[in-house]
Amino acid sequence: MRVVVIGASGGTGRELVKQALERGHQVTAFVRNSRKFSVRHDALRIVVGNVLDLRSLHGAMEGNEAVLCALGHKRWFYPTRILSAGTQNIIDAMKVAGIRRLVCETSLGVGNSFGRLGIYYTLFVVPFILPLYYWDKHRQEEVIRASGIDWVIVRPAALTNGPKRGKYRHGSHVGNWLMTLRISRADVADFMLNQLTDDTYLCSAPGLA
Repeated sequence: MRVVVIGASGGTGRELVKQALERGHQVTAFVRNSRKFSVRHDALRIVVGNVLDLRSLHGAMEGNEAVLCALGHKRWFYPTRILSAGTQNIIDAMKVAGIRRLVCETSLGVGNSFGRLGIYYTLFVVPFILPLYYWDKHRQEEVIRASGIDWVIVRPAALTNGPKRGKYRHGSHVGNWLMTLRISRADVADFMLNQLTDDTYLCSAPGLA
């Protein structure tokens, strides 16, 4: 399959690119800065752009069949719509290119998974450190739900840089009200790639831990 990875230079994005290539996919890696992305492969195309620039997204989408979005940023402490506005641009560019499938990473604690990141995140990290970031994740999910395309929102628990184990729980009741569950970015990428051809969670938002 020919896939675009948005946020390819981030932690989950790098795993998506690596594992997609291992599975034999043709990959377009969309990055802001090519110097921060060292992966090279015969089946890999690198496109430099910004999700807030719709024109640069058009060039990435052409000729592809699906989009994997691991969009993130570190502008946590002031209002921003990078996630929501960027995702709207991604969807608009997908529609122009005739791409139907979007698999997007957000987080447990968003939407109807509120509270499932554990008491530490629910009562301290999200409201006092990352409230603006999570508000934009809420808006991002709303944009996806209203898109009219074929989408899967993936809500992982707290992310780690551990290895891929291939063993994880997924579904609408994943998470814990007290403890903070965790999952490696490598396992998140594995699950996201599975959603390219699996319709089990089509137009839904499973948790992952």
